[in-house]
Amino acid sequence: MRLPGAYEEVERSADPHLAATTLERLWGDGAGDRLEADPVLRRTAVTVAAASPYLGRTLVALPAALDILADLDARPPLAPYAGDDAAVARWKRLETLRIAARDLLGMDTMEAVGAALADLADDVLGAAHHLHPAAVAIIGMGKLGARELNYASDIDIVLVAGDSPAPPDPRPLLAAARQSWKVDLDLRPEGRSGPLVRSLDSYLAYWDRWAETWEFQALLKARPAAGDAALGRRFVDAAGERVWGRPFGADELRQVRHMKARAEGEVARAGMRTRELKRGWGGIRDVEFAVQLLQLVHGRADEALRVPATLDALGALAAGGYVDPADAGALADAYRWLRTVEHRLQLWEDQQVHSVPADQAGRVRLARVLGFRDTAATTALGAFEETLRSHQATVRAIHEKLFFRPLLEAFTSPNGGLANEAVEARLAAFGFSDAARTRQAVTELTRGFSRASALMAQLLPLVLDWLSAAPDPDLGLLGWRALATGRHRRDQLTAVCRESAAAARALCTLMGTGPLFVRAFEHHPDALSGLADGSLLADRPAPELRQWAARALSWRTGSESRAEGLRHWKSAELLRIATRDVLGLAPVEATSAALTDLATATLGQALEVADPQVPVAVIGMGRLGGGEMAYASDLDVLVVYQGGEREGHSREAAGVEAARAAEAAATSLLRVLHGETPAARIYTVDLALRPEGRQGPLARSLDAYAAYYERWAQPWERQALLRGRFVAGDAAVGARFADIAGRFVSGRPFTATDEREIRRLKARMEKERIPAGEDPQFHLKLGRGSLSDVEWTVQLLQLRHGVTAPGTMAAMAALVAAGHLDSADALVLGHAYRFCEATRNRLYLVRGGPCDFLPAPGHQLTVLARSLGTTPTGLREEYRRRTRRCRRVVEKLFYGAG
Repeated sequence: MRLPGAYEEVERSADPHLAATTLERLWGDGAGDRLEADPVLRRTAVTVAAASPYLGRTLVALPAALDILADLDARPPLAPYAGDDAAVARWKRLETLRIAARDLLGMDTMEAVGAALADLADDVLGAAHHLHPAAVAIIGMGKLGARELNYASDIDIVLVAGDSPAPPDPRPLLAAARQSWKVDLDLRPEGRSGPLVRSLDSYLAYWDRWAETWEFQALLKARPAAGDAALGRRFVDAAGERVWGRPFGADELRQVRHMKARAEGEVARAGMRTRELKRGWGGIRDVEFAVQLLQLVHGRADEALRVPATLDALGALAAGGYVDPADAGALADAYRWLRTVEHRLQLWEDQQVHSVPADQAGRVRLARVLGFRDTAATTALGAFEETLRSHQATVRAIHEKLFFRPLLEAFTSPNGGLANEAVEARLAAFGFSDAARTRQAVTELTRGFSRASALMAQLLPLVLDWLSAAPDPDLGLLGWRALATGRHRRDQLTAVCRESAAAARALCTLMGTGPLFVRAFEHHPDALSGLADGSLLADRPAPELRQWAARALSWRTGSESRAEGLRHWKSAELLRIATRDVLGLAPVEATSAALTDLATATLGQALEVADPQVPVAVIGMGRLGGGEMAYASDLDVLVVYQGGEREGHSREAAGVEAARAAEAAATSLLRVLHGETPAARIYTVDLALRPEGRQGPLARSLDAYAAYYERWAQPWERQALLRGRFVAGDAAVGARFADIAGRFVSGRPFTATDEREIRRLKARMEKERIPAGEDPQFHLKLGRGSLSDVEWTVQLLQLRHGVTAPGTMAAMAALVAAGHLDSADALVLGHAYRFCEATRNRLYLVRGGPCDFLPAPGHQLTVLARSLGTTPTGLREEYRRRTRRCRRVVEKLFYGAG
């Protein structure tokens, strides 16, 4: 090196090779004597050059750069550079060099660096506006608006037009600014699809009618940056009125959380969970997200929280008692450090980098730029990575408890905590609508578990957070409290929380979905341990299910005891199926199959309890036969038996005796499954599809079925038998019935008259079968384009083309494979079927009982929509969209229209 005085500084620098290279170039350009004579300037140049090739090139390329480094207190004046866009860009590089040098030398805090960069961006925008005038206000958004800008941030802006009738053209202004900085207008209404400039009235109309929650969240940081200052202030005042004057409730909270979770998921899928400083686990967004949510929740009532910068807002939250001061301090320290690391990454090549380098050399260089050095105890890289892990863990832990810790303290404070109005406002924002009941539940849980389990007391803030994300937080909290009563249930609940936080969170989701889960976990507290160890989440194949059912009844004696055991076992299995469904572990087809397997195993055991004295088979019909059971499905069955001669009896007498025995078996089967009271009911069994319907005997012989189908059966009975399937009892009798039914369904032509009769019945059903009081516009089962439309269309095509397959979806696939159904039409039918089936199933769980139509707008529709991951309006719109498309296909294929 040609600068002898610089050797020591270079060797101590973050990157000696990079620093030496830059200084050699400066020496070659004639700056060597100056650097040799001024040790302060030389040390500054080495520090800057070692931290960033981009800054090193600035030092070499711009003659005024060393003058900037020689006096870091003097901001270079803009005026000499304001004559053209390229000159403004050179000035921007010089001022960036000065800000970075002060930053790297530790002269400024992270907050001061962000503010200085924001002032620089304001000046760039102001210069562009001066050189290319337009009647607009330039509004800073995001980190620019909050004056906490990064070195390589885009500058997020929106443009507001004045009162001129012709909208101004901002493109020259934007092109000029983009010579200095990346400018992003995606936060404007309609994003990239919307106009670049809107009038203030247009913004107001958009906010009042179409803006989404995240757009109001973004307006927290809006600030006039350049252009028409008076218009900019009017815009920001109007934005504040919209942000703080509108309700921010549970649905808005969920939308913001969903957006955050989606971003986290993208980072996790990319394998960047801990390397990503911005969106990763314990990262910058965790701090910003938590602070902004608390601002939105509490800022309507507390004007002190209406500040744009993250650290200022965090300080206001701590001062107001919304965040524990110790937590706020730890969060602020971590945020400053993480943002500083982000700054160092972006200084390297003036690029938007948010992740720690994957290569070791890059990480070592980053650690050294941040001031870490090797010691006897650890390396620079080791110390950096340990500090990073510590800050990320701190941020994540506080992030996860931040929303509810002050609320919990308000409930348990000896001085009474917050005023009732403040508590109610906080509760409502997180979905808890009954403040008094929630307060009582939280108090009981806190006191009860403080004595029994310190773990539960520590977890309660997280539990409240998790419950707030459930579809019905009030119900979930009451269910949680119910599980805390009774020693065995409380012990099981505590064990879940001790063994698996993920299981505790899942339990909050389940308890806040519907009353079925609350009752089921109360009656089956041992299932809580299954949630913790994963056994409750496991799929159970049909053969294994039958074995479990037999085992559950094997030790019981007497029909009543065995029936009670069967009811208890079926309830536990239903809980397992519903748990897998709600937690997203089973698609709708898998849930239908599991419910069918459960019904089939239950029927098998119930028939054993009934103990028929003749060979009897139970034939599943409808959804049971098709393998597509829903939670609300009855068991449509036929009971068929083998008659015949017995030794010492005439054929006629043997037939009468067999009929009597079969009828007794069918009656006993109904008694087992229906129970003595509604509370003891296992399933509702429907035998209305038997010959002569409700007027005929419960059981018929094989010969009677053969004769009936040969002589009297109607086309609709042929249609119904498409889904006929042996499910329980004597397999040989079941096989003989299948032969009889098969000859009836497929052994004769399906005539045009038969087809007209099927259509006539369907049209009559559409007019008459939707019960009074049920909304035909949103009927999931009988509405136009809903479940019955798909089922009848598929069954008609099956009969027309002789395609046999029991279930709707399986039959649809067979029709496509055989060339009888266009794949595009099948896709539309399948989408509508799955949507209606999944929605109907979830509605059953939300209500705790059957319902076939979407509820009217209100609490129940809101809970249903939340459980399905959408909004009430979104759910209704999706119903309309899917069923309208489906109905067009149905009218073409079933009715022959078009």
